[in-house]
Amino acid sequence: MFVNTTTALRIEHAEMALTRSVVESVIALGRAPRAFVRALGSGVAAYLRPGSPMNKVIGVGFDGPIDECALDDVERELRSRGEPVRVELSTLGLPESGAWLTARGYRLLGFENVLVHSLATAPTAPVAEVRVERVGAGTVNVWRKASLVAAASSDETGVPADQLALADLAAAIDDMLDAREFDRYLAFLNGELAGAASLRMHGAVAQLTGSATLPAQRRRGVQSAMISARLEEARARGAELAVIMTAPGSQSQANVMKHGFALAYSRAILVLPA
Repeated sequence: MFVNTTTALRIEHAEMALTRSVVESVIALGRAPRAFVRALGSGVAAYLRPGSPMNKVIGVGFDGPIDECALDDVERELRSRGEPVRVELSTLGLPESGAWLTARGYRLLGFENVLVHSLATAPTAPVAEVRVERVGAGTVNVWRKASLVAAASSDETGVPADQLALADLAAAIDDMLDAREFDRYLAFLNGELAGAASLRMHGAVAQLTGSATLPAQRRRGVQSAMISARLEEARARGAELAVIMTAPGSQSQANVMKHGFALAYSRAILVLPA
C-alpha cells in the first residue's frame, strides 16, 4: 500500500491523540503531578514520568519548520525534570528537520517502523486452535499480568531503539489501563492463556497498540490470531486503515506483513540528552 504525506499525517494525528489521551487520563487521576501535554506546532509534546514511553515529541516537521521557541520551552521543562528530549520524526516530514535537530545537539538513537494495512482487502483466516476474546471487568488483571510477563520476555529479534526497564514497562501498562479508549483482548491456545493485545480506534484509523505472546506459547500462531481478531473488529467498526509500530527487522514486523501490512514509513528517534 502506497502512503503519501496526507496519509502519514492521518497516522501521526492518531498517534498524537493516543499520547494525549494516555497522559491526560493519568493527570486527571492525580498520579503524575509533573506531567504535561501540549501542542508543539503541528505536533504534540508530552511528559508523564521518568522513563515513560509517553515522553516524546511527535508529529512535528510536516507543515513547516519546527517551532524553535516552543521547542525551547519543552527542552527547558524536561531539563528541569532530568529527562532527555525524544523527538520521533517521520521520514515523510520535511528533510531539513533532522539536520536542524542534529545541529541543535540531538543524537540519533534508532528507528521504528510504521506499517499499514488497507481494510478494504479480504481478512486473513483465523487460527483454529486459538481463541481470542474481549477483556471484561473480571479479566482486566489477567490481561495486565499477561501483558507484563509477555512483553518483559523479549524475543530478541529486530533492532529496537530502546528497551524499557521492568518497572517502567509495568507503569506504562497501568497508564494504558487508565485510558478509556482502548479495547483489550486475551488469547487462549487450546484453552490455556497464551497472549494479550489491545486496539484503539481513531476515526477511520485502527491502531494495533500492542500485543505479546507468553514465552511458552510462541511460534504457534497466537500473534496471527490476535492480529486477525483485531483487524476483523476494526472492519466491523468502519475503519479504513490499520496501523502498527514495530522495531525494524523484528518478528513482530514479519508477523504483521504476513497479514498484508506494508511498510509505510519510518520514524527516526532523535534524543537530546538531559
